[in-house]
Amino acid sequence: MSESHQTLQPDTTTEVDALRRSTIMIGWVATAASVSMYIAYIDQISRNLDGLKGSTIQPAAAFVAATLWTLYGALRAKWDLPLVWANVPGIFLAAAAFITAL
Repeated sequence: MSESHQTLQPDTTTEVDALRRSTIMIGWVATAASVSMYIAYIDQISRNLDGLKGSTIQPAAAFVAATLWTLYGALRAKWDLPLVWANVPGIFLAAAAFITAL
């Protein structure tokens, strides 16, 4: 019985390691996607400053969501760095979009 357990262990460990690496990769790709979404606020901020005011609703919602997700990622026992890095730009850029739209 212990032999079959030993033969299954390396395969299981390899699968778990592959899944862990895939999950980490997806996390960082999702981080890049989220940051690019928040960078898109720069255009709205520029238009707001030029007098073409946009809505305040979406940036306000994005600010709250980004703040909450950043806190969630930072307050975990082991920081969820992709989650934190994905949302920190949103805090600042969504706040700037909201303020300049007023």
